[in-house]
Amino acid sequence: MIEIERKFALKEGDKERLINGAEFLKEKIIFDSYYDKDDYSLTSKDTWLRCRNGKFELKMPLHGKEGLNREADQYEEIDSEEGIRTKLNLAKEKSLEVDLEENGYKPFCSYKTIRQEYKKGIFIIDIDEADFGDSSHQLAEIELEAPDEGAIKETIGKILVFANEIGLSNDKIRGKVTEYLRRYDIDHYRALVRAGVCRDY
Repeated sequence: MIEIERKFALKEGDKERLINGAEFLKEKIIFDSYYDKDDYSLTSKDTWLRCRNGKFELKMPLHGKEGLNREADQYEEIDSEEGIRTKLNLAKEKSLEVDLEENGYKPFCSYKTIRQEYKKGIFIIDIDEADFGDSSHQLAEIELEAPDEGAIKETIGKILVFANEIGLSNDKIRGKVTEYLRRYDIDHYRALVRAGVCRDY
């Protein structure tokens, strides 16, 4: 299964329409710290290494040539220490956190998110409120799993039709990390724009 997700900005009334009739699943607090080297060798390839609530995860892009023209995000998510070490070519010497640090990886942003998760039909809906300390960033993510790569386009289409029926804007929105960088680390943000990882809109 491949998780497909699309981010949406929430204007007045959007959240209420989006969750109307949906099943509330849970609310959780997420603490994220994202890691990279000083040369942005991971994030400039749209690859995201994070420690989420104390557990390391690696997200690697599957959207290939579509790049910025993609209609939704498609990532391979690796959450085993062995898998992360293999992808990063990182030998096991000490703990994963120490080995990352000794190989030049360090946190470049950390924030807390309050996430409300809902189920509506075949879709999972996450309402995220990210707390950056002196500001916040709210967005919705609509998720649906594709059984294989051949079904990705159809799955994206289902998400977009669902969002359109609710009346959500199809405008692009920055994710939490790129929005954080735009506000607090403009050099890193501009490096990602130059690398084609995100648009400066």
